[in-house]
Amino acid sequence: MSNLSFRTADDADIPAIVDLVVHAYRGETSRQGWTSEADLLDGDRIDAEGVARELHAADSEILLAERDGELMACAHVTRRAPGLGYFGLFAVRPTGQGNGIGRHVLATAEAFVAETWDVHTLEMTVLGPRPELVAYYGRRGFLPTGEIRQLPAEIRRRPETADLPLRFDVLAKAVSPRVAESSPAA
Repeated sequence: MSNLSFRTADDADIPAIVDLVVHAYRGETSRQGWTSEADLLDGDRIDAEGVARELHAADSEILLAERDGELMACAHVTRRAPGLGYFGLFAVRPTGQGNGIGRHVLATAEAFVAETWDVHTLEMTVLGPRPELVAYYGRRGFLPTGEIRQLPAEIRRRPETADLPLRFDVLAKAVSPRVAESSPAA
């Protein structure tokens, strides 16, 4: 993935981040990739205000992966407590899924939180039950913690999923710094 460049986001990137995340998870374009939630949930996954809130929060960064100036992926990382970080808002352009971009973004995010905030454990939540997501992250060292979080009330389910036991499963991984050249420039 040497053709990817990484950097941290700023306010000018907010519209592109919203567009990427919405199209990676919801609507017809999301069906081009394997991470689509279009059959489970309605509405946009994020809006500009939500991205801005994450971008301006303390100990919080949105990492961008670009190829030839085109946004290919993003991920939000934050420090939640000493030694504990959180990874979320992870999206890869649907047409770019399945070719290693996500794996590279995840590894870069792990190194970033370890180097920047001395994070030793990185946690994330995945929409469950989605065994393919748990398996993907399991291959990258993220293991289920057994903790389950309920979907926030503002998340709109599709009517046909009202009876499914949708939830957030918490996964965690021990992380450590790696070679500095792979970390995004601030």
